[in-house]
Amino acid sequence: MRISSYAAVGLAWGLALSAEAAWAQGMGLDGLHAQMRVGGKVCMVDHFHTGASSGKASRKAAEAEAVAAWSGFTAWEYGDNWGSWRQSESKSMNCDASGGTWSCTIESRPCRPAGGRPPRRR
Repeated sequence: MRISSYAAVGLAWGLALSAEAAWAQGMGLDGLHAQMRVGGKVCMVDHFHTGASSGKASRKAAEAEAVAAWSGFTAWEYGDNWGSWRQSESKSMNCDASGGTWSCTIESRPCRPAGGRPPRRR
């Protein structure tokens, strides 16, 4: 019985470490979307992600928050190497001022480096 308990504890630790590694790499769902090479990058062919902000005092702050939202969600879903707004393609940004505050909505196709280390997220 003692061997079984050690095996169970070892299995639990192994599963916990695997889950932590998977979390650090994102959900790993990038394989669900068609990808193509664009220069030194690999990009989603026709899958876009959106980021948004609202209630910001300046356009610059609204843009930064929208980019952070885009990067954060994209990195969470596909892994850090996909979460760079700068690396992404087919970008669009629409910002509006209303009632003294700014809001922005951005959209683009996620990309990652074709090889090597991940880029900075912004």
